[in-house]
Amino acid sequence: MRIGFLGTGTITSAVVTGIAADAHTITISRRNPNRSTDLAARFGNVSVAENQQVVSQSDLILVGLMAQTARKILPTLTFRPDQIVASFMADMPLAECAALITPAKAEAIVIPFPAIAHGGSPVLICPPSRVLAQVFGVSNHVVPLTNETALTTYMAAQALLSPVAKLLAETADWMATRTGDQAGAERFLRILIGGALTAANYNQPSALRALLNDLNTEGGLNAELREFFAAKGVFDELIQGLDQLERRLKL
Repeated sequence: MRIGFLGTGTITSAVVTGIAADAHTITISRRNPNRSTDLAARFGNVSVAENQQVVSQSDLILVGLMAQTARKILPTLTFRPDQIVASFMADMPLAECAALITPAKAEAIVIPFPAIAHGGSPVLICPPSRVLAQVFGVSNHVVPLTNETALTTYMAAQALLSPVAKLLAETADWMATRTGDQAGAERFLRILIGGALTAANYNQPSALRALLNDLNTEGGLNAELREFFAAKGVFDELIQGLDQLERRLKL
């Protein structure tokens, strides 16, 4: 497929890296010259062009711009009725994007994450799209969402990644002060947590609750630390934080 990218930020760079091996012809904009030049140098099927050329020679255009920038740039470009456009902009409703890229079709909002560069990452697609599932589902896990209300909830929940990474980093530092082995501590925690979370099939229902049940041995270390967190109100604060993010995203 001929795929064009408007914008060359961190997420676009990760997406290009992740799909470059899938036999697409990829054109990226010059918006970030250093990043676009690097991508073209690394992948033989990636070329750099001005915005209109990106649009003109692509069948699928992925918009990786900030919303305020997109509102300025997209109306200056000429699209074709046979083109499909997908947006990486969670803060712009799809209907607004559609008005900016007419007569092309605004297919969906797509939310990839940096890990897409290596594969095995979730990719949110709202609404579900067969074409986009084919593009992003080769090496990653497509999560189809039926409406933008659900997308808002998922976007709030994905912010959990940073607090979880913080918990692991703090625990690794705590271990290292006692063992003198920072690298070993990080490796152990990544394998422990990653292995526990991916042991069950991703389609297995209630896998997280099953894992909690397995870790609920009376008097066990896992149960004791979890109960300590609960007594301190950590999980109540988590829900409050998620509610706060969801309200912000709805504004």
